[in-house]
Amino acid sequence: MFVLSLISSPEQPLVTTELAAAVAGRAGAREIVWLARGIACDLPLQETSPDAALHAARAIIATAPIDVNVVPRHNRRKRLLIADMDSTMIHQECIDELGIAAGAGDHIKEVTRRAMRGEIDFVEALKERVTFMKGLRESVIQSVIDDIITFVPGGRTLVSTMKASGAYCALISGGFSQFTHHVAYHCGFDSHQANRLIIENGLLTGRVEQPALGSAAKLEALGRLTGQRQLQPCDAITVGDGANDVAMLQAAGMGVAMHAKPAVRDAAQYVIDHGDLTALLYLQGYAGSDFITG
Repeated sequence: MFVLSLISSPEQPLVTTELAAAVAGRAGAREIVWLARGIACDLPLQETSPDAALHAARAIIATAPIDVNVVPRHNRRKRLLIADMDSTMIHQECIDELGIAAGAGDHIKEVTRRAMRGEIDFVEALKERVTFMKGLRESVIQSVIDDIITFVPGGRTLVSTMKASGAYCALISGGFSQFTHHVAYHCGFDSHQANRLIIENGLLTGRVEQPALGSAAKLEALGRLTGQRQLQPCDAITVGDGANDVAMLQAAGMGVAMHAKPAVRDAAQYVIDHGDLTALLYLQGYAGSDFITG
């Protein structure tokens, strides 16, 4: 009914045969199914409960940078991907980069940190931070895209591989559509949705179009996209790192906290702290040989 998943970063392949065998023995798995040698394997569970297997595996893994999750075998490969953008598909928080350009970087970074940890309301924090950008030239957005934005490894492979298997891939962000357009195109997403900065005469006005997109909008997108494709939430995988992602992570069949804030890790059923975005493919049972690099 379940498999114990071990995943490490492709840059630091630490899932050795010896380690996998030790975990299998302690967790009650009778075989090792390699998805990518040294990087990821499945340990099909027999009679051991998922919680007991997880506890046993973590006791052996200890502090090694290896992600451990228990995944149901049924409906493992998902037919819908909904991904957050900032600090999930890309390394940066775009609003922080615009804040730096506007001369309010430290303040905006602190508000972003608190919002992502769930300490303050996301939408209200968004409105506050955007006001500092009033008068900023529109061309700064393109400069941030060209000079600063970097992609988390594995993103294009994740999207390309899932699309090749018939899944629909959507980028849903509490950030700005001026950035999601670029990220969605680069990674190959089918669609993107985000807040839109209001720009007049080539200058940012310090406002976003209403209603602002926050946690509720991400959850609504999950319901809307599954409904349009005659799917159920259990058919979806969602991924994010911030407090505004928690609702969609908990509602989806596979909600993954990706290099996430502590409160988000605690709220999510699946956690990736060390792997890159291809870890979401391994969680679904894809082997490295199945990957479409795009």
